[in-house]
Amino acid sequence: MTQQEALKSNRFTNQELKKIRQHLITNLEGKFNVSQNKLPITDEVIEESLEEVYQESKLNLDIDLKDSIFREVLDEVQGFGPIQSLLNDPTITEVMVNGPKQIYIERGGKLEKTDLTFDDDDHVIKIIEKIVAPLGRRIGKDNPTVDARLPDGSRVNAVVPPVAIDGPSITIRKFAEERLTITDLIEFGSITKTAANFMEMCVLGHLNVIISGGTGSGKTTLLNILSSFIPITERIVTIEDSAELQLHQDHVVRLETQTPDINKENEVTIRDLVRNSLRMRPDRIVVGEVRGGETIDMLQAMNTGHDGSLTTLHANTPRDALSRLETMAMMSGMDLPVRVIREQIASAVDIIVQQSRFPDGTRKLTYITEVSGMEGDTIVMTDVFKFKQKGSEEGKVLGGLEPTGILPLFAERLKREGFDLGQALFGAVE
Repeated sequence: MTQQEALKSNRFTNQELKKIRQHLITNLEGKFNVSQNKLPITDEVIEESLEEVYQESKLNLDIDLKDSIFREVLDEVQGFGPIQSLLNDPTITEVMVNGPKQIYIERGGKLEKTDLTFDDDDHVIKIIEKIVAPLGRRIGKDNPTVDARLPDGSRVNAVVPPVAIDGPSITIRKFAEERLTITDLIEFGSITKTAANFMEMCVLGHLNVIISGGTGSGKTTLLNILSSFIPITERIVTIEDSAELQLHQDHVVRLETQTPDINKENEVTIRDLVRNSLRMRPDRIVVGEVRGGETIDMLQAMNTGHDGSLTTLHANTPRDALSRLETMAMMSGMDLPVRVIREQIASAVDIIVQQSRFPDGTRKLTYITEVSGMEGDTIVMTDVFKFKQKGSEEGKVLGGLEPTGILPLFAERLKREGFDLGQALFGAVE
């Protein structure tokens, strides 16, 4: 029973219930702060202490309302308040807090508004501080945005006033407990078996791969899966803002950025880490996402013996991805002519994999495109696989990646690595 349902059968107003809940929270937290318990503070100890606080308070609530209040108090003390139940739900992939009175979720690729709320702005900020404090990060008027992660690896972005006009905002991309595999993507219809085999050969053959897509299109998931093809004999350096990648190889060095401290010092950026990684004898460099001047360093790394690198960026098409790379390379501060930057891109990048999110909530690969070289001042691209929609059924988009029949120019390079693509791979539609 929800608190709203329990309220209908009780004599308490919402404001009175809020006071009861806060009374229990304050006294429960005080119990631990004062006594400095020698025993480990387990869930059982906290629950027993809550029952003691309840009895000492001489409250007499109906059993359903008591259970509802207890759940909320425990979520507040042990977890992250009103959103804890959403974080516990394995069917929910994203949680979005738009101020204290609007909490949305993503489930099955669709957005839904919940009936959960925070008490006020201060309540939301308290939960944000609870998330970021263990990571040594802080949020406030002088530092109104923060990226963090939950203990389970879920990615968190928080924004507070004055930047967030309608109240503090929290966006949580939940960490998948079960790591998806390429077989899962095939079963979901996100990629065909033929295209999956092709991508595995490309990764094993040390091609440089850019994964392009919009927000929430599944770029990081795909990066995880493609990275799993890297042989266990190779040294991998991963670079991320918030560590999300779940590589199971033994020889992995994970690097994460560091935000400035209270004095605006000691910041470590993606660009710093990319540059440093080149001195770490990597066989592969995997960057969670490029979004700025580090792009030029990544391109130069790809061009100077670090083949087989992988990264993601935000773009809606493979051609847009090239434009984004060009723009971000210009953000490096290096005064390079546009043609030189394009030559760097054309030389460094072998494949752009486009990931898209469809209106029905499904995520599918829509292009696997070769970067073929330069013609004049233009980078030449060739679609090797392209998504073909074959209609819809019960609101679901039907279709999949199909080979275009064009053998990529890097086929000979892969053949030297021991992978013979052969015309047959592109002759039959899966």
